[in-house]
Amino acid sequence: MNGAGKPTINDVAAAAGVSKKTVSRVINKSPLLSASTREKVEGVIRDLGFVPNLQARALALRRNFIIAAIHDNPNAQFLVNVQQGIQQGIAGSEFGLMVQPFDRSDPAFESEVRAFLERQRPFGVVLLPPISSDEAIVALCRETGTRYVRMGSIKMDEAAHVVSSNDREAVRDAVTHLIGKGHRRIALIEGPEGFTSPQERRAGFEEAMAQAGLAVDPALVRPGSYTFESGVAAAECLLALAAPPTAIFASNDEMAIGAMIACRRAGVRIPEDISIVGFDDTPLSSHVWPTLTTVHWPIVDMARTAAQKLMGSEDAAGELPWMFPSTLVERGSVVAPA
Repeated sequence: MNGAGKPTINDVAAAAGVSKKTVSRVINKSPLLSASTREKVEGVIRDLGFVPNLQARALALRRNFIIAAIHDNPNAQFLVNVQQGIQQGIAGSEFGLMVQPFDRSDPAFESEVRAFLERQRPFGVVLLPPISSDEAIVALCRETGTRYVRMGSIKMDEAAHVVSSNDREAVRDAVTHLIGKGHRRIALIEGPEGFTSPQERRAGFEEAMAQAGLAVDPALVRPGSYTFESGVAAAECLLALAAPPTAIFASNDEMAIGAMIACRRAGVRIPEDISIVGFDDTPLSSHVWPTLTTVHWPIVDMARTAAQKLMGSEDAAGELPWMFPSTLVERGSVVAPA
């Protein structure tokens, strides 16, 4: 041990018969270690009384031990799920979480992100949609030496830098489910412009309709902004049509629940008069009545893995999964049309 009598990471590595990198992975709770190696190193850490010096490591790396989630997203439940996942990923490690909002419409957006990265010096960032699709922000991360993982609905980067869901296929399955029940006039409430997810979800909607030989009626496609209020407004327009839909697919649960409220206000019964499907599988989807048929979006799993990718080496990050399939959850809001 060193002259001060305090064990170092080198002492732990020597006593455990492993590399310094392996000890670091144990400290950072990297999943890419065998249980036996982890237990051996943790035992040596306990026996030696080793305590990582975060300040020294931060100075050496010129980084803080912070994982920052960078977002411009109106969906509060989405952010709650992301935070839950990242907290699970960093649990028991030396890392902390910072959630940092930005406004993409601000002319100073890029310069503000640069200032944040240079001032806060996070160890890594999770870029949330729609910021994750902004190549200029990714270039900023690379320029400032900031590790990053992009979250989205498509694979937009190498495996070490992305966690993705299969929104298009999941929506295609959900709409095919409605068609299988006998629905033909199916409406779509879209998400906000500038997001990849609404584009992928609309593509899945159109693919399901095309595969069934059904045309997409433009009158049944309404804009939304991933908010409850936009779901109410869109559904009110759809219900006012001379030939309203028998089913609605809303691109997220908040808008689907907004559509349910609009139906109740108009005296339209769910599911007897109209079926409704959402996307997210938020807690409210199983608490409303009738319970909402929806697509489970594995955001917690995605965020947890994103944090794990940032904490390990880039090679190790590339070995972790990047695809997290979304799946249909059938509940009470869908029946065959009357």
